Amino acid sequence: MDANTSEPLIRKRREARDGGRPSARRSLATAVDYRPIDQVPFEGLGQTHDGIFQDDSILSSMATFDPLKTVVLNNSLATPPRRHRAYNAIGGEVQEILSVLEACLQLGRVERAASIIRRLSAIDALGPEEMLAIHNQYMRVSVEKLVDHPNEHSRQALIKWFEVEIKERGIPIRTETLRYMLKAAVLSPPGNRRDRLIRRYMDMASGTDILSMDDFTADELAHITTVAPQYNFPLAATNLDEEEYELTTKAEAIATLEMKSIPDVRPVEQKGLGLKALKQSLSLFSQKPDNFDPDSLSWEARRLRQTRLEEDAVQSAIDRWREQHTELAKRGMHTSLETKSLGAMLWKWHAALVDHLEEELVKVEAAEASTTKLSIDNERCIYGPFLRYLPVEKLAAVTILTAMSALSSSGLHKGLALAGAITALGKSIEDESITERLRQSSSKRDWQKLTQAERGAMLIRRIRMEKLRQQSNSSAKPITDIGDREGAEASRWDPQWSTNIKAQIGSFLMGALIDVAKVPVTRAHPQTKELLTQMQPAFSHAYQYKLGKKTGMILGNPALVEKLKREPVHSLLAKHLPMVVEPEPWTEFNKGGFIVHPAKMMRIKLGDQDQRHYAEAAIRKGDMEQMFKGLDVLGKTSWKINQPVFETMLEAWNSGEAIATFPASEPVLEVPPEPESTKDPTERRRWLRAVKDVENTRAGLHSQRCFQNFQLEIARALRDETFYFPHNVDFRGRAYPIPPYLNHMGADHARGILKFGKGKELGAGGLKWLKVHLANVYGYDKASLSERAEFSTQHLDDIYDSATNPLNGRRWWLKAEDPWQCLAACFELKSALESPDPTHFVSHLPIHQDGTCNGLQHYAALGGDEWGARQVNLEPGDRPADVYSAVADLVKKSIELDRKKGNRAAEILHGKITRKVVKQTVMTNVYGVTYIGAKAQVRKQLVAAHPDLPNTPDMHPGILASYVATKIFAALSTMFRGAHDIQYWLGECATRISQALTPEQMDMIEQILATDSSSKSKVSRSGKTEASALDQHLQFKSSVIWTNPLRMPVVQPYRTCKSRIIRTNLQHISISEPHRSDPVSKRKQLQGFPPNFVHSLDATHMILSALKCHELGLSFAAVHDSFWTHAADIESMNNVLRDAFIRIHAEDVVGRLAAEFRARYKGGVFLAKIDNSSKLGQRIVKWRKSHRLSSSHGKKGVKVTSKRVQLSELLEERRRMRLLASDNPEEVEQGKKIVTPGSMFEEMASEGEAALTSSEHLPSVGLGEMSTSRSQVEPDDDAAISLEFNDDITVEEPDNEACSDEEESQLKGDEHFQKSIAPSYRKQKRDTSQWAWLPLTFPPIPQKGTFDVSRLKDSQYFFS
Repeated sequence: MDANTSEPLIRKRREARDGGRPSARRSLATAVDYRPIDQVPFEGLGQTHDGIFQDDSILSSMATFDPLKTVVLNNSLATPPRRHRAYNAIGGEVQEILSVLEACLQLGRVERAASIIRRLSAIDALGPEEMLAIHNQYMRVSVEKLVDHPNEHSRQALIKWFEVEIKERGIPIRTETLRYMLKAAVLSPPGNRRDRLIRRYMDMASGTDILSMDDFTADELAHITTVAPQYNFPLAATNLDEEEYELTTKAEAIATLEMKSIPDVRPVEQKGLGLKALKQSLSLFSQKPDNFDPDSLSWEARRLRQTRLEEDAVQSAIDRWREQHTELAKRGMHTSLETKSLGAMLWKWHAALVDHLEEELVKVEAAEASTTKLSIDNERCIYGPFLRYLPVEKLAAVTILTAMSALSSSGLHKGLALAGAITALGKSIEDESITERLRQSSSKRDWQKLTQAERGAMLIRRIRMEKLRQQSNSSAKPITDIGDREGAEASRWDPQWSTNIKAQIGSFLMGALIDVAKVPVTRAHPQTKELLTQMQPAFSHAYQYKLGKKTGMILGNPALVEKLKREPVHSLLAKHLPMVVEPEPWTEFNKGGFIVHPAKMMRIKLGDQDQRHYAEAAIRKGDMEQMFKGLDVLGKTSWKINQPVFETMLEAWNSGEAIATFPASEPVLEVPPEPESTKDPTERRRWLRAVKDVENTRAGLHSQRCFQNFQLEIARALRDETFYFPHNVDFRGRAYPIPPYLNHMGADHARGILKFGKGKELGAGGLKWLKVHLANVYGYDKASLSERAEFSTQHLDDIYDSATNPLNGRRWWLKAEDPWQCLAACFELKSALESPDPTHFVSHLPIHQDGTCNGLQHYAALGGDEWGARQVNLEPGDRPADVYSAVADLVKKSIELDRKKGNRAAEILHGKITRKVVKQTVMTNVYGVTYIGAKAQVRKQLVAAHPDLPNTPDMHPGILASYVATKIFAALSTMFRGAHDIQYWLGECATRISQALTPEQMDMIEQILATDSSSKSKVSRSGKTEASALDQHLQFKSSVIWTNPLRMPVVQPYRTCKSRIIRTNLQHISISEPHRSDPVSKRKQLQGFPPNFVHSLDATHMILSALKCHELGLSFAAVHDSFWTHAADIESMNNVLRDAFIRIHAEDVVGRLAAEFRARYKGGVFLAKIDNSSKLGQRIVKWRKSHRLSSSHGKKGVKVTSKRVQLSELLEERRRMRLLASDNPEEVEQGKKIVTPGSMFEEMASEGEAALTSSEHLPSVGLGEMSTSRSQVEPDDDAAISLEFNDDITVEEPDNEACSDEEESQLKGDEHFQKSIAPSYRKQKRDTSQWAWLPLTFPPIPQKGTFDVSRLKDSQYFFS
């Protein structure tokens, strides 16, 4: 009970897909010996850390950084999950077995669960604590069944299970285990046997709080304490009357809250949209009385509305289909052929699919009971239990909604890749199953048949028992306990569904939908012209070739596609919509945001679980408190629909015209005429390409309009509501709103339709900032602040006309860069100026302050670049600097010099280089754009602005774009010299880390070689040969990991995983499932690190700013590097932004990163490439010759292979490093005498660093460097160690880019330029370098420039 409030104490949910508490993997308790069971997220036994910040007022500060106290999880010894042979249809990976077990237990299938648990015991894949958690859940379900269906046979079976499967197998016994057994004992028939069992279990639980839980009724407790009186503690003479009264009051409040009803929402007319999807799907908004104000509801009522909103979406969709079917039946349209309504057709699908699923569940039952199983029986035993999670009606509805939504989102005419369709379907079923399970677990247990009064009394008894237990001086030694009910439930496991399981479930459901879904197709008879209607399959399974690969596709019937164009279907799952109550505060990895729907605070990229493991470890350590509070601040910002803008949008939408960001409902696109027959095959290919481009454009516009239609539906439903966006972060810490459809990070129309839920008076300076904001969104944002305000003043007539008559006036606002946001500003400014006193006008409009290429701002501060800092407004100035214009000026100067030398490309481009041409490349260069990507960006801008450019084989837009791209890169590397060096240093660090072995890997390699160095075929316990085990541990598995200034660990998820073939009932599909045992992708680790590091800094800047603004009472929203607040608070927010940026960069950010790398990767070695012509290279060559001769001397018959020598060098280096790290001086001296390439490297210091060369197959990453890598299309086959040194390097030509046939022919004439800048893809000459194992050290930090970041304090254009 909270003594400071009268609110009832409600236990928060804790069961979700990823576990309710931080995981209890050993990795999360220690940073030394991380050996997790693969993908088995058992929940933690520890308690949540209080955090390092106990005072909210200092949350906006940065804690002291200690590189020795960062989270380190040593998982380099992880091996691929073993697949166990199936026995009785129980097999596969441990994760899959646990998932099936979880399903069986949740559904009360104890017989099948018992078989699975015995199988887990037989394969010995789990530890005692993990097995205990499984046994406890099995016993809980068994006791629940005993309560519902008393059965002596079942009770005896449970007692036998405890004795044989738990005690005899040495499984540790905990209080929760004994509590279930005690409950089973009291359910026994009265008599001496029951009393003996009670005494036995009470004796085993001596000293624990076994009776403090609410598992027993008052009569049961009385009998227990009578049979075992030594545990019937006398009540202390304490006055609990007041406490009992308070608890009873709270119990009554809980009951009242549960019974409270909420008035329905008044129906909203759907005129204009022509869709009833939102009104009928969200039953929460179906009825609303007149003058209903949702903001006047109490917190409990708003919370209950949100719960209904999250829970009712699927059922309301079913109701909607049924109503439409019933309505058509009333009109006499009974047959499927007469069905015109899409909803009624979906109802028929739903009814047929329900019947199909019910038949399948009967077959699943038979397959599980069968002693001899066929292949189809084994498949049913895998996916069958998961089909039982949901009622068949809901299962069928989710299948239909997911399939239709996936088909619509992928493009109706394109179809849907089967692999994506079935995994999306499996994921949707998993999410709904979790929600259903949470709903069931939050309700009162069937075996706790307690009245409300008994529940209140139970609370009193729990407090009394806790006090008496603390006062008791019992000498009995307690068994190891995990605490109260919350601790007991924390011992539950909650395995995620594996990709295989989701694929099996999705494949069956998709196949079932294909079988039952029919659509009426009407065609005219070719001769009689009579209209004939027949039922055809709505979906078909076919194959298409994509990028040369045969791909399974799900195609929609053309009649269905046309129907969807007229009447789109959206799943409208409310768990993905904005919330109507403040989001739940984030307290754990999967606890926060939505009330019912389980959400994660971090978006897991590519399925890589390392990110989650590190996040959970940081949460337990208390390092994520600031990130949690920052997300809470973002989620607490309230929003409303901007009514004037919405009404204008609706009118524009209904017109069907192409207005602002809305495409036309029927776009006019001209298809070029088919060329006449010609001998030139390229002409017809160009025509086919043009026709395809037109069709792609048409389909793209249609998809865009469908999504915008969805957003408008949501806006209509929420137009009278105050709502919120719960946020989470990606692996770099960047925050995103979880509701994906309508949020402030959307396009211009989504931003323009939103305003703050709370208003604030403009005050003295707010009117000026409102005018500045209008100029900014119009596109006049490069002038001074006073000039921008004056711009709005000069256009007041246009502004008034836009606000008064937006669609039938002069439409000045449509000329703006962001037209809908400009219109919103016009409405707001007009209202303010027309008010009696503009300074007292209450404004709700968010005013934006945008950074000047924020990534370059961070790079300029990191490198201390004076010139670069001026270009990105870190230096104070009278006018805003524009880095894009500055780069364009440098490019123009360079081109002018070339023009004077007679360069033809420079002559053509004279006067054609503008800010717009270079902007995208400058912006993306910070984040690792490749040369090919930059060339495509420049080419697009040049062709759009100058369609008359030469287009001949020897001079065409591709050549000109290449020329300009090189000039842009050169300008950037000149302007940001220090940043260039920092970016290159980051790339070099990533290269070394991604080519490193950890001490644990080297020790394991040494152990494997020591077991039997002569036998290569010895089979280990894991079923793998020693040779394959050796290869496994020789792979590079170290990801680039760092800690951002807010103490959040950032883990790059890039690994090279092989595809896995999964057999389904539709076809075999190939799915990649990343695992921690997979080697890292060196190329992606390198290319991703510099931009990801900068993203982690701008995320830190945003979170710090949000926390400080909240502390000052400011409303705050952010779109990465665009920060929003009220006009009256812009000055305050700008001060916050500057102070936060200064706080980050006043510290030695790069030095701190280097210190963390040294601590995190201490003791590792990396595979370095050394120039043979260097002094170090020459010494190593000489040493290797003499070393190999001495090693082979006198050892006849021993073949000295290159691989053996290289492994010998690796282990020798490991031995040297181990001796040097010893506390024994003698061993240290021994280590100093050992000579290896690593010792030579350390002796030569700076000369050694200079001898290292970058791997030629890895791209450059320095700012302004040109990288021609296309990692997204090239196979990443460089993840394993090459054990043959000095081999020739052969690089095959990559697929440069997806270009048109015309471009392909033009590229052949590009030789005069491409040869000078593009890498040669022919076979290269013999390499003049060698590879060697060196200690994992990092290059010296580049010298920082002279820019002082504190000068930013006076820069008014830093964000403006």
